[in-house]
Amino acid sequence: MASAKSLIFEELAGIASTIGHPLRLELIEHVAQGERSVERLSALIGQSMANTSQHLQHLRRSGFVQSRRDGKRVLYRLGDGPVVPLLTAIIHYAEHSRAVVRAIVADYLHCLDRLEPISREDLVARLREDNVTVLDVRPKEEFDLGRIPGALNVPSDEIEKRLSELPLDTEIVAYCRGRYCVLSFEAVAALREKGYRVRRLEDGFPEWLDAGFSVEYKNSPPPSPV
Repeated sequence: MASAKSLIFEELAGIASTIGHPLRLELIEHVAQGERSVERLSALIGQSMANTSQHLQHLRRSGFVQSRRDGKRVLYRLGDGPVVPLLTAIIHYAEHSRAVVRAIVADYLHCLDRLEPISREDLVARLREDNVTVLDVRPKEEFDLGRIPGALNVPSDEIEKRLSELPLDTEIVAYCRGRYCVLSFEAVAALREKGYRVRRLEDGFPEWLDAGFSVEYKNSPPPSPV
């Protein structure tokens, strides 16, 4: 008979196996922005509906995502529990132990932004002092699903044509989907070339939400799964 310890390790191995696929990690990143349909998620990751649904079922069985029906559509949202901290821990471990990850961060991301990002706590303090403009560079659909209070939504591909909406006399803090979301790096680089004072938030919207900071929604928070 297996020991209690071996049974626990077997469960842990099953959890690790569930997220041991790049598409599943990408799906979790997208679902962490807010509730999405299978159709939309398949378009975001560039996979067929059948393949996307299969990966989502694996994630649902392990509790990484939850689902509910809305008419004929099936909508997915992030599961209960410390899903975002788990992914953050994997990222930190990869940075520590994988040379290829360190190389990508150093050779590409740091070239886009060599300045230290601002922490969530520092941004909260700046918001209280009302001396910062928060810029959400995600697509509007994600912004509508939830955002940092008072944030201005200018998707990264609209930066050039909407410069007049951004203040030159106030520092801007830009954020995106997560720690390595290229959209925020590119937006910051583009704005600095135009003379704006701008920094990145150290993480993205999912980490802000998971940390328990205040969040705004377009209408109201999505209903709980049933």
